[in-house]
Amino acid sequence: MTTPRDTPASRRTRANGDGTVYQRKDSRWEAAGYVLAASNTRKRIRVYGTTRKEALAKLTEKIAASNRGLPVPSAQGSVAAYLTYWLQNVAVYQLREKTHARYTTCVSRYLVPGLGKKKLAKLSAKDVRTWLNQLRTTCQCCTRGIDARRDEPRCCAAGQCCHKLLSPLTLTYVHSVLKSALEHAVREEEIPRNVARNVRTGTPRPRRFEPLTAEEARQFLTAAEGHRLHALFELALHTGLRKGELLGLRWEDLDLDTGTAAIRRTLQRTTAGGLTTLPTKTRASERRIALPTRCVHSLKLHHEQQKTEREAAGTTWQHDGHVFTTAQGRPIDPTNLTRTFTTLLRKAGLRRIRFHDLRHSTATLLLEQGVELVVIKELLGHAHIGVTATVYAHVRLRLQRDAIDTLSTALDSPVTVMAASTDGGEPPPCAAPVR
Repeated sequence: MTTPRDTPASRRTRANGDGTVYQRKDSRWEAAGYVLAASNTRKRIRVYGTTRKEALAKLTEKIAASNRGLPVPSAQGSVAAYLTYWLQNVAVYQLREKTHARYTTCVSRYLVPGLGKKKLAKLSAKDVRTWLNQLRTTCQCCTRGIDARRDEPRCCAAGQCCHKLLSPLTLTYVHSVLKSALEHAVREEEIPRNVARNVRTGTPRPRRFEPLTAEEARQFLTAAEGHRLHALFELALHTGLRKGELLGLRWEDLDLDTGTAAIRRTLQRTTAGGLTTLPTKTRASERRIALPTRCVHSLKLHHEQQKTEREAAGTTWQHDGHVFTTAQGRPIDPTNLTRTFTTLLRKAGLRRIRFHDLRHSTATLLLEQGVELVVIKELLGHAHIGVTATVYAHVRLRLQRDAIDTLSTALDSPVTVMAASTDGGEPPPCAAPVR
């Protein structure tokens, strides 16, 4: 009588649902079974191994994943093919035009050359980590052929590598683009998991910025007096509005009687439509803010000035309701506003900063005046208070130091306080002042 132990390994009976395992004519072992596929269907798959144990282990792993509800990957194309599909059919409808353009540049410049030839279904965390490490240590001047296109090479083509490496912020941005693309592939059940999420790039240091001090802000406003856009710069420094939000303001958004402004839109230059009015950056950016009294006064003067310009322009006036326009009534190009801002900085004798640093200056000065973080978050239109706390952490640390020093003074012994006062020739105070 034949027992199961006496039966050859290739002919043993397996339980229903465990699949089949057999040896091929080329001496390799093949295992086949049904697993979960996309759209809740079942699909027969085949795996191979040099031994029966290896093939069976591969099949068992896939069946176990199927039993947990993970469908088998259906993507057979390359990473480059999927990234192209994602940019053209998914990201284009979810991102702003400028963001989509940055994503496209990132994909063509870094992702496709590094990972494009790999199969999407076989991409692993090790592949992503190896690619990121290579990207971190490779001279971009040589990799992208910049030096070869120069009239006089001064990098690798000349034998002197300049070691132009990617910054940690750029590296994190490239990694985030890959994570976004693979996350959508998971949602479409093309792959079972997002392998890019298992790779850590580290937390890059935030970009350093040097906001204006209170004295520098006064110098800047003094230099802007008499300029036709004085009200814009005053509003930017007092409210922290973004450049696009300032240029997108319409008179209908302002209530100068109550001193409020509704931030509903932003003005940007796009490749397709030129100067275009778009929704605010986030839903939290759509907000109503209070206007300082001096800004209300400046805006009223600006309104009278605009009426004068409209009468002088005559039929060439093309006003569409914007608060800040050119002398002919057209919207102001953000690039031209930056040039005007740089000119005013030079006139005031101040260092060169970005226009966006006026926004940082507003928040920094408010924090130094003791304004609550939640109030600044609402004024700036941040989506979460954690963004405000992270960006202006250096200011909070300085304020903490001042608070600790104040507390240290308050906790000094009365003898120490009395001795310090006596040395100065003045009578000792009744008690140490505590703020």
